[in-house]
Amino acid sequence: MTHVDFVEQSIRDGQQSLWGMRMRAYEAAEALPYLARGGYRTIDLTGAGMFTVLLREYFDDPWATLDFLVAGLGGNELRSGLRTISAVGFAPTPQAVLDLWIQTLVKHGATSFWLYDCLYDMDTMKHMVDVVREAGGQPVPAIMYGLTSVHDDAFFAERAARMSTWEGVESIYVEDAAGVLKPDRARTLLPAIRSAVGDTPLEMHAHNTTGLAQHNYIVALESGFNRLHTASRPLANGASLPSTEMMVEIVEHMGFTHSLDASTFEPVAGSFVRAAEAGGHLLGVPAEYDPRIYDHQLPGGMTGTLINQLERHGMGDRLPDVLEAIPRVRVDLGEPIMATPFSQFVGIQAVLNIVTGDPYSIVPEEVVHYALGHYGPLHGRMDDNVRDRILSSPRAQKLASWERPDPSLAELRSAFPKGISDEEFLIRFMMSDEEVDKMIAKGPIETDPRRSANHIVNSLNDLIAESSSATSFSVSTPEFSLSLARTG
Repeated sequence: MTHVDFVEQSIRDGQQSLWGMRMRAYEAAEALPYLARGGYRTIDLTGAGMFTVLLREYFDDPWATLDFLVAGLGGNELRSGLRTISAVGFAPTPQAVLDLWIQTLVKHGATSFWLYDCLYDMDTMKHMVDVVREAGGQPVPAIMYGLTSVHDDAFFAERAARMSTWEGVESIYVEDAAGVLKPDRARTLLPAIRSAVGDTPLEMHAHNTTGLAQHNYIVALESGFNRLHTASRPLANGASLPSTEMMVEIVEHMGFTHSLDASTFEPVAGSFVRAAEAGGHLLGVPAEYDPRIYDHQLPGGMTGTLINQLERHGMGDRLPDVLEAIPRVRVDLGEPIMATPFSQFVGIQAVLNIVTGDPYSIVPEEVVHYALGHYGPLHGRMDDNVRDRILSSPRAQKLASWERPDPSLAELRSAFPKGISDEEFLIRFMMSDEEVDKMIAKGPIETDPRRSANHIVNSLNDLIAESSSATSFSVSTPEFSLSLARTG
């Protein structure tokens, strides 16, 4: 009987998709002991983007947050995401910093790394697989799906076949970030990848943007995939992934086995509901089918962030306009696969085109680098007029001869205070000194879940209120339980 493993995504991609990466330590705290004994093959935990949001939004120490999560999930394989040429932001990161970033994450307990490059610069991907392996981590290279006129089944299968030959590859990960994989395409694509990689384990990660991800997971299982990415129901569906609860029922209905402890589902879900309500975060709901998604292909992980950024700049009402502009920009730029960073390039350019009213009159430097091929090979053809306008600017002409800087770690460290730890160096390199200084001045992170929602006190107040109909109250953790009841 086929056994199916689960990769838990609530703390990483679930909250990235629905909360805009704003989950703080105390909001995860209550769920950790239940996730720890839930029976997951891997728990996806963090990425550089989450470090950025925690520090810039809340001045929370992201390393302390990671340590808190790792301590609460002891005994599990924990994962981090990694782009091949950038640690944080969109500009290429010096290789010495990327190497140290991986080594430091491994030191802190994140030992599994999914690596992706939406332009499929295979030499760079192979190099990063080697870096992860040499640091003591387990590399999981990704096939990032895109619905374009240039990426056919053979394209993806050939890249997957090459990945399967790389030393140290633990599994291969297939992601539909935008949720635009249709079941009929899944029935040809997924078997092609399965056939191409031999016995290498395959993971399926699909956002449920169109409500079809569960169907595609079924096709994946039928095609020989044996690892599914899911999230607790409050952090699942919509822009996020399928729920663990539903996929377990489907897996069992198909006659497959799994190792999950279903008794942990409700406590995990309840904790995230309380955290979402207290923090003003979204709860996941199943998406209604919307064919426009196949036009803009906005990734699930970017949706929450885009909405938050538009609202922050007083443009929340312009989201429909941005979604309408994105398909045109995507085609103009040669149909890049819509995942970080290229989905952000397309989205930012669409916003600028709307704000200025003069498309491509303002172009971010990262889009110029993209057009020049500095991020990797372009598999599609850019619109000639758009490319000419972008590359005719004085800034583009200066960048034409740009090469990725390759300073040594010692050279990079010389610009920062002497004696600082690798952890502090990395966040100072990625963010501003002012932000890091504020983080240090703020002190320890908050980890008490009662900071999120003092539901215990609220329940006790309800129990003792004269007008209350409540007759009993109980609270439990894996370590203890307490029950109280009214006597009169």
